[in-house]
Amino acid sequence: MTNDALSYDVRIYKIETRKRTKVTNYRTRWSVNGERFGEPFATRKLAESYRSALQQAASRGEAFDTRSGLPRSLGVARAGRTWVEVAREFIDDRWEDFAPRHRKSTAEGLVTLTCALVKEGKTPPDDRALRQALKYWEFNTAARTTADDPPDEHREAVRWISENSRPVSYLNELDGVKAAIDALSRKLDGSKAAKSTIARKRAALSGVLNFAVERDYLEKNLMSHVRTPRRPNADAIDPGVVVNPDQARALLDAVLTIDPTLHALFAASYYAGLRPAEARNLREGDLKLPEAGWGEIILRKGYQESGSAWTDDGKRGEERGLKHRDEDTTRPVPAHPDLVKALRRHLDEHGTGVEGRLFVTRVGRGGKGGVPLPPPYQNPVNQKTVYRAWESARAEALKPRQYASALARTPYDLRHACVSTWLSAGVDATQVAKWAGHSVAVLLRVYAACLDDTENAAKARIEQAMKTDPDA
Repeated sequence: MTNDALSYDVRIYKIETRKRTKVTNYRTRWSVNGERFGEPFATRKLAESYRSALQQAASRGEAFDTRSGLPRSLGVARAGRTWVEVAREFIDDRWEDFAPRHRKSTAEGLVTLTCALVKEGKTPPDDRALRQALKYWEFNTAARTTADDPPDEHREAVRWISENSRPVSYLNELDGVKAAIDALSRKLDGSKAAKSTIARKRAALSGVLNFAVERDYLEKNLMSHVRTPRRPNADAIDPGVVVNPDQARALLDAVLTIDPTLHALFAASYYAGLRPAEARNLREGDLKLPEAGWGEIILRKGYQESGSAWTDDGKRGEERGLKHRDEDTTRPVPAHPDLVKALRRHLDEHGTGVEGRLFVTRVGRGGKGGVPLPPPYQNPVNQKTVYRAWESARAEALKPRQYASALARTPYDLRHACVSTWLSAGVDATQVAKWAGHSVAVLLRVYAACLDDTENAAKARIEQAMKTDPDA
């Protein structure tokens, strides 16, 4: 605090309550020299405690800083904040703005960073217990809003990290930021993390550092001062995951035998390039299915599963707007004649769930195959059910060498195959990008992959084009 930015003109207001579907936030509000300030808290007790500290400082005659809004006593306390305290404040501040999956991925990034940013020479008694406590208590605003104290299974880990977390000022040093970046770049076993994982966790680190700068916990975000080695572009699809048409048909036929209720879901990814979240959210009203020829699918939203700990209503997932689109924007996609047949068969043989959903949970827990549930089917099909069916189809349809490879390792690879096929067939990139829900630049960077087993055919076409005419 500088002496030329102090004021005794301080007003402290009542606690502001902000109620949401599942989470209620509390905000301490005050003004200094006419400038308003606010501090959000997960519980009323914390907000009242902070308000009381402000009132006591004002009663003692302390001057308040007009830039930060704080009296010297709280400014000094703020400078001594630990990393875990600031990271917790950050997730509380952003909780309402983040989608459930973003909440979860941010919390996972903060867990990695928090486990790395502990005092030198300190090792947690139980690393797994610490990570669970951080993820499901410290960095889960909803959990801390509904209880004043952590559950028994988290209490010891929460106490340990509160005593052993480094001060956030450690990140005012380049070595501290380097240590944080190195931690998020590696898996638990010390091997290099995937580029997408690193990017996601770097975003969490950057978010907290920017937040800390805003709150005057740090002088500046030093991430841009840390040089990191360039890695090959991980966005591009590995051609080794892309199935050719024969392999795709074999896989879809296998699904039809293993779980016929999911055949059309996988067919929608292969023939129309739907993302799994888009396919799982299809409703009968989204489909135009003629008796013959091409049809059309109008995509409106996707269903994203994050787990009940991260949603506002306690359900395991929620509908979200289409990726890279405004909330209410739709995307029409052509339905190949084979997909039209698959969807018509699905509707005829399996019907729909509530609200016309095509792919719903039809089996509950219990026994090897589960217990059939009676209609009406309420929930979108569980992601684990989708992955189990796909893994069984790969084992049945692929040769041992192919099964052991990355070929069609996940259902998402059917989308890669579809978009790659469109491009290989000569469809204009602008049109493919529109169908796939991408920009042209992203499309060409990500999906310009060759179909599996077509390299020899490509070489043959090149040879034919370069032949010399002996009669010339």
